[in-house]
Amino acid sequence: MLEAMFWEKAGEGRVRCGLCRFGCLIAPGRRGRCGVRENRDGALYSLVYGKCVAEHVDPIEKKPLFHFHPGSRSYSIATVGCNFRCLHCQNYEISQWPHERSGIPGTDLPPRAIVDGARRSGCVSIAYTYTEPTIYFEYAYDTAVLARQAGLKNVFVTNGYTTTAALETIAPYLDAANVDLKAFSEKFYHEVTGASLAGVLACLKDYRRLGIWLEVTTLVIPGWNDDEDELRRLAGFIAGELGKEVPWHVSAFHPTYRMLDRPSTPASTLRRAAAIGRDAGLQHVYLGNLPDEGGEDTYCPHCRKVVIRRRGFQLSKMDVQEGRCRSCGGTIAGVGL
Repeated sequence: MLEAMFWEKAGEGRVRCGLCRFGCLIAPGRRGRCGVRENRDGALYSLVYGKCVAEHVDPIEKKPLFHFHPGSRSYSIATVGCNFRCLHCQNYEISQWPHERSGIPGTDLPPRAIVDGARRSGCVSIAYTYTEPTIYFEYAYDTAVLARQAGLKNVFVTNGYTTTAALETIAPYLDAANVDLKAFSEKFYHEVTGASLAGVLACLKDYRRLGIWLEVTTLVIPGWNDDEDELRRLAGFIAGELGKEVPWHVSAFHPTYRMLDRPSTPASTLRRAAAIGRDAGLQHVYLGNLPDEGGEDTYCPHCRKVVIRRRGFQLSKMDVQEGRCRSCGGTIAGVGL
């Protein structure tokens, strides 16, 4: 255990957590919504510090991050726990462990060992992913500081519910993030995740303000968030509030966990969503979880030629040099292109 960051005493032995936008008020002996931060004798502790439950070397494209050192590898870690209760969570075995099973599993893996492992593996970055990195913030923060000292980058794959104070604290060490913008309605967020759309939108704006490279993913679920008007408003938010250069990944849903009553997303729905994104002015829209010719390729927004061609997680073409299209010289937004 490690005493947590971002909390304050709230009287009668209770504490108020200030790490994520739920702002849990936690009674003595109880845990916050994430299931991994516990009030012990009037102080808040992280139960997952150094307790790694997943450790892999992944292509950066798997995050997905398509405009951040494309073709590189990222040392990817996670602990158990999550502050969301997504009915369609693909990693529910570990994200929901503290709520559905006993104990806090994980292999003891201190921050220095993660950094050493990333360097041995030839990784460019460390990704805090699989579950929600916000809930193991102290672990991620200490690792990120050491990673930066070692010349490594840091990336979050996140639901976008970190408080402004916490994000500002890790921002000097955080290079990129893929944030799930799961829908564009409070109804969806309340009923499917237990969170608030407004909190996610505010967090997304914080990422842009702090200069962290940002990509956005939306899993399109039939009957839940595939309405064309909602998709237009979502794409319009990205283009208008975050920037037309911010990549948008629209991905196919497949039934899982507690959402088994919905069919997989038709390819036609994803293509329509992508068209909506382009109509909104987004320069880079990608199709995820769908074998589609050209759906994951990067096009130059100036001459419309393919500058990065992808097959799965592999690059078969890279016509970008120092952030510019080799054909027309136009700028391609991103980091490490």
